Order: sequence, then C-alpha cells, then structure tokens
Amino acid sequence: MNLRMESPAPPIRVESWVRGEPLTNFKLGTLYIVAFWATWCGGCVAEISHLAQLQEKYDHSAVEVVAVAASERGSTPEEARTHLDAWLTKNGSELNFRIAFDYSGNMKKSWMAPSLSSTIPTSFVIDRDGRVVFIGHPMQLYDVLPKLVNGTWRTSDEAKAADAERIAEAESEMREKARTQAFWGKIGLALKARDSSTALSAAKEGVTIMPDDINVHLVHEDLALHKIHDMQTGLPVMRQLARDAVEKQSELWRVQAIRQLSNPAEKNSDVPHSDRFAIGKDLAEHILALGSPEGWAGRKFLSYVAVAQYCFESGDNDRAVELAESAVKSLDDPKPMPAEQKAHYLRLLLAALAKYEDEEAKPFSGTKNALA
Repeated sequence: MNLRMESPAPPIRVESWVRGEPLTNFKLGTLYIVAFWATWCGGCVAEISHLAQLQEKYDHSAVEVVAVAASERGSTPEEARTHLDAWLTKNGSELNFRIAFDYSGNMKKSWMAPSLSSTIPTSFVIDRDGRVVFIGHPMQLYDVLPKLVNGTWRTSDEAKAADAERIAEAESEMREKARTQAFWGKIGLALKARDSSTALSAAKEGVTIMPDDINVHLVHEDLALHKIHDMQTGLPVMRQLARDAVEKQSELWRVQAIRQLSNPAEKNSDVPHSDRFAIGKDLAEHILALGSPEGWAGRKFLSYVAVAQYCFESGDNDRAVELAESAVKSLDDPKPMPAEQKAHYLRLLLAALAKYEDEEAKPFSGTKNALA
C-alpha cells in the first residue's frame, strides 16, 4: 500500500515508549507530527530540538509531536535502546513530547517504506481526521504547519504539487539506486569469475548509463589499465577521465583523476610516462588555478596533496614540498579542524613531506607549530 497525502494514517506499533504516555491511536480533533529520527543522525538531532519549539508554540492548538527512534544503531534491541536512553539523559531535557523506540522494523515497514521515504529525519503530519496531509523534512514544517493549523494547506494546489514532487523525486532515486546496484552486481560477478573482459564491457556500459558517477569512471579506467593492461583501450579512458574532470568543474573529479595518475597504489609502471604526465600536467594546472597556495579560501589538504604526489612522481620535488607545506597550513583554514581529524591528516601530510624532501632540504618551519 502506498502512503501519500490523504492516505489513512498507519497505526503506531512500537516496541516501547521512552517518554510520555503510550499512543494507541490517533485521537480525532488532534493534529499529530510523527517524526522519524535517530541520535546518530546530525540532521535529526538539530531538527528534534526545533520540533520541541513547534510543540511549545502550537501546544494550545491541539498539535502533538511524536518522535519515533526507529533507526537506532546497536547489535541488539537492548544496546540500541541504551544508546537512545544515554543520549536523552544527556541532551533531551528540553524535549516536551512523546518519544517511542522501535528496533523491530515495523514502523519503517508501515510508514517509511510505503511513503518511499529512505532517509531521516522524515516527518509525517496526521490531520485531525486521521489522514496523512504532509510527508517530508521537518524543516518544511515551519512553512507548512501554520497552513495546516488554519486549514488552508490540505486543499491547496501547493500541497498537491509538493506531494507529487516528493513522489517523483523518490521514484527517481529508487530507479537510480536500482541501476547502481545492478551495475556493481554485474561488475562483482565478473571479477569473482576472473572475467575481466566482461567486467570491462560492463564498466563501459556503466559510464554511458551513469555519466555523473565518478566511481563508475574510476573502475572503468582501473579495469582497462590495471586489470587487463590494455594500453590501447586504457589510455583513451584515462584521457577522457581527465577531460571530464576538467569540464565538470568538480574538485572531487579532479582530485580523483590525478590520483589515478600518480598514486603509487595504482601501479602505473606499465603506463608510458610521457602519456601519464602529459595528462596529469593539465589536470594539475586546473586544480591549482582554483587559487594560489596562499590565497585560496577553501581547504587545500586534499587537492594539493594529490597534485604534490603528481609533482613528486614527475620529478619536481621542490613543487611537491611547497604544495604539501601549503596543505599543512590549510588544515585550520577557513575554520579549525577537529583535533582527531587534524592529527590524522597531519600524519599523512608529514609522511609525504618526509618522502618529498631530499637530505639537504631545510625542515619545514610550520611543521612543529602545526603539530602543537
């Protein structure tokens, strides 16, 4: 059964109620907001506090919020419930509504799946007659809820258009997910059977079907160059990946493409150096053109490290050191990085610097300060 606007609301069947009295059925005359969330979901945590504000604001308008924790992580229901209880003890003192816990999957099966909702947070609004009148992200409620309370939303063209758009987007995502799963399944079976030719054919088809998925392009190149070692096929694929990376104006594409050219793990030793470095030169120039080492406002530790490795592989050690040093300096720019994450990237960057610097090179003056 599909769950959409004007559908009867499914029952709430949960394993336990953490806060408030159990809700056995939706009371006629009351408007309910049923919000699916989890404590590990950053967006959920932000919205759950906003729902408390909405509950307080509309408390005298017969509006009730019901938060359903149906995606808590844990190897057992007890472990998941413990995580939820601990979070609520620490952070949930201001939450002024019912909170339910369900590890069984029943709520997902009866609410999320039929409505084509695949992500959290997701909110359902049940009108005063027990019918679903809104499905979507909780942040949309700031605009929608006043119209629901005054009775103008349900019959509006805006409501019908919003529901139709939500369904169209969900169906499109489902088709894309099915295509992706079919592609990786076909690739996996071929590789398991050691049938590189079939895998390469599937990858080529995948690039046509999913042209904006960088991972499909990467596996296409990897199969051609590193599995089959077909230079006649692989070099054009590598060149096309580089051209696509430049044309898409995507830092992710550029970084991934240049890593394919210079990452030692890619085993490019059998790829002609002249071809490999000619392709990399153009990519490196486009990445660095995003801004000067000292002036670009974005973080440089990802893109500059990739270019630094290319420079090192191509014999320009000085440039590699310069870029790696710039990447170290950028770890807290434009804003400080969490200490654990910073320590991780510093280890990688300093290891790279140690490799790039020759025996006579002076120690990088910013290294000790960066470690502080």
